[in-house]
Amino acid sequence: MSEKYEAMFRSAEMSLVQLYVPQEIARDTVYSLGNRGLVQFRDLNRKVRAFQRTFVPEVRRLDELQRQYRYFYSLLCKYDIKLYEDFEDEEDEEVLAASPVASAHKLAPRTSKIDDHIENGTLIEKRMQQLVEASEQLELQKSDLEQFRHVLKAGDEFFAQSAGLTSQDSGEENFPRSVSFVTGTIPRAKAGTLEQILWRVLRGNLFFRTVPITEPLYDAKAQKKIYKDAFIVFSYGDIILQRVKKVAESLDASLYEISDDQSNRSKQLSEVNSRLADVYTVLDTTNTTLETELFAVSKELHAWNTEIAREKAVYETLNLFDFDSNRKTLVGEGWVPQDELGSLQVQLANLTETLGVDVPSIVQVLETNRTPPTFHRTNKFTAAFQNICDCYGTATYREVNPGLPTIVTFPFMFAVMFGDMGHGMLMSMVAGLLVFNEKALGKMKRDEIFDMAFSGRYILLLMGLFSIYTGFLYNDMFSKSLTLFKSGWEWPSHWHLGEAIEAKSVGTYVFGLDWAWHGTENALLFSNSYKMKLSVLLGFIHMTYSYMFSLVNYVYFQKWIDIIGNFIPGLLFMQGIFGYLTVCIIYKWTIDWVAIGKPAPGLLNTLINMFLSPGTVEEELYPHQAKVQVFLLIMALICIPCLLLIKPLHFKFTQDKHQHIALPDNEAGLVHHETNTGAGAVEDDDDDEEGGHGEEFGDVMIHQVIHTIEFCLNTVSHTASYLRLWALSLAHAQLSTVLWTMTIQIAFSMRGFVGVVMTVILFGMWFVLTCVILVLMEGTSAMLHSLRLHWVESMSKFFEGEGYPYEPFKFMPVEFENEQ
Repeated sequence: MSEKYEAMFRSAEMSLVQLYVPQEIARDTVYSLGNRGLVQFRDLNRKVRAFQRTFVPEVRRLDELQRQYRYFYSLLCKYDIKLYEDFEDEEDEEVLAASPVASAHKLAPRTSKIDDHIENGTLIEKRMQQLVEASEQLELQKSDLEQFRHVLKAGDEFFAQSAGLTSQDSGEENFPRSVSFVTGTIPRAKAGTLEQILWRVLRGNLFFRTVPITEPLYDAKAQKKIYKDAFIVFSYGDIILQRVKKVAESLDASLYEISDDQSNRSKQLSEVNSRLADVYTVLDTTNTTLETELFAVSKELHAWNTEIAREKAVYETLNLFDFDSNRKTLVGEGWVPQDELGSLQVQLANLTETLGVDVPSIVQVLETNRTPPTFHRTNKFTAAFQNICDCYGTATYREVNPGLPTIVTFPFMFAVMFGDMGHGMLMSMVAGLLVFNEKALGKMKRDEIFDMAFSGRYILLLMGLFSIYTGFLYNDMFSKSLTLFKSGWEWPSHWHLGEAIEAKSVGTYVFGLDWAWHGTENALLFSNSYKMKLSVLLGFIHMTYSYMFSLVNYVYFQKWIDIIGNFIPGLLFMQGIFGYLTVCIIYKWTIDWVAIGKPAPGLLNTLINMFLSPGTVEEELYPHQAKVQVFLLIMALICIPCLLLIKPLHFKFTQDKHQHIALPDNEAGLVHHETNTGAGAVEDDDDDEEGGHGEEFGDVMIHQVIHTIEFCLNTVSHTASYLRLWALSLAHAQLSTVLWTMTIQIAFSMRGFVGVVMTVILFGMWFVLTCVILVLMEGTSAMLHSLRLHWVESMSKFFEGEGYPYEPFKFMPVEFENEQ
């Protein structure tokens, strides 16, 4: 078995293999491959309709079973029964994925077991539907009887109010028999609407009363319990009462007939209570039976669903195979890492031995002109950094992977903007908790935001640690400086009030920014100048080494014309302008301008005058500066036509040769397809075809013009973009200072009991605001800016991103979607 290639700096070499699998072990073979996730299968039945594929009946049966399982899960959610999920041990999964022997011995479940699942699923579904239907019918009966009971109880109040009103108005003691009434219940929110509509329809010829029902009642239309009111409507005439009933029913009212006689209502109430008691008994028995069966299902449903989901994935993968009916063999094609070919053969050989069959599966490596998928091997540490780059685009096959340098540069660029020892410690502690408890947290369900933090826990950890380092360089901890070493500045011992004080340099601070700058009048001016120039230096270094990766790609793919026509002119253009600026910054730092008695020249004006006034230097930085700048400017201007013309002219002069070489391959316009041949040379007929029609000179010229314009403009704009390192670092430091001054520093000026209380309160306020604003919000902002510097400023220098990811067939965790 060959040693595995690390596949981090450059994607792993891939091989297109052809699998010949006997029909009787095809299901077990694909199941074994699904345990490891080794082969990215290609669809060999693209021209076959979906319903005409070999294993469509099996997939449909499993689809129906999964629908039944989703129905069971919806019942579990409805009755608030927790699904028991038996997660497999991660260590066992890693061993299974890494070991061809272990994968070969873990066989697919027997087909008889799957048949039992299908049969049991149908039986359980029918039983559940019967119980649910019976429960719903009983629930409706219970709701109807409860509403009837409330209307009967409210009847005494209705007739008492009506009789009193009639007696007061007309002097009669009994309610007139010519007056009829309608009673029922209505959702409380619609009671007022009913009264208004009836008042207008009957033109005020009615008597309307409601009594609120204190407990919520089940509503069939709303499918939940809501608050309702009992109502009664008195009016004259049967026709009018029919109108009242129609209006009430249109507003989801339930109507009930009650007697106007007290004794008859008592009999009705007694009868309703008796029926309710029977319904309660039957409903409790039905719900208990349903919940008991649901509890039994909840113990097994996750395992059933996982097993069936894997079985379905196996048959869907088998539908990608070409079925040779004569030889009873399934033929599949797929991409496999080249260093895993031996492991694949060992796995299939062990599987054949385990199953005890005579005809083994055969693996054949094919020669092809298809573009392989891009595969970078990652672990739990490097995966998050690789995902950052893959979100921008998948690297072209075998080109330099930007994910490797991102492991260092991404947290470092973040830390330059977030440099504070205290804030870095807070972030490191939170990330440390996620890292040390990753096994426990990995098994629990996480929401989207927490899952993002957990997935990027190692990114957060490095961002925190790098922030501690840059905070140590800035000598900044919660906006305060630390006097760790002896200062390089010394204040005068004698001074007069109102006199400007100047410190005297007595040495060099050991590491980072001298704490003596803290609190001085020109501290902000000094740190601004320092961080601004530092951001230019970091940007130049970041872009230069990124640009060097393009040279590595050109050499690897043997694109010599790109080295001459793109890389060399582009490098000279970049170094002639901003490389020169970087050298000037470093040289200016090395000169003690006070000692030589000269003012330090402004580099920004120097760079501007280099273009606007060539050969003119107002403040000379070094001898013969004008000549050097004129030479660099001429070199940069010469590089522009070189970028524009060298590659198109080379293509123009060699175009006839390219056409002459391409002619035999395209002769007569024929394309050969070989899928089951012994030699295994496969020509491309898909969308991933490499080559195809040759480029025209006009296409190359337009592409090069666009590339030249973009490169020249981006060289300027991208360098300026790195000034965000200075701006965000300044903003973070100033915001930290303001927060300290406006909160906890106020408490330090107080004394006694009030001082103690205010210190506690203001410290809590300072700590909460520090975590929320400075760590969370400012940290998110700095992270996004660092992400932009990598996606745009760095990766644009070398990254093509025209690949497609390696997605092998592998069993993934299966979860139900909440259907509540």
